[in-house]
Amino acid sequence: MIIINLDVMLAKRKMTLSELSERVDISIVNLSVLKTGKARAIRFSTLDAICKVLDCQPGDIIEYTKD
Repeated sequence: MIIINLDVMLAKRKMTLSELSERVDISIVNLSVLKTGKARAIRFSTLDAICKVLDCQPGDIIEYTKD
């Protein structure tokens, strides 16, 4: 199972979802889908933009765990 820890990184950076949305130029709706773990895929360009803004690694946002 893939777990998305975007909410954790946002809290660590003291940033709101709307602020991240503005900085990476991705809609709040799309980021919310990702944050809630309902996204079926993520583009590397999106992941790259999020990591740049949050100053983190992809592994800080995406985690794998066995079912």
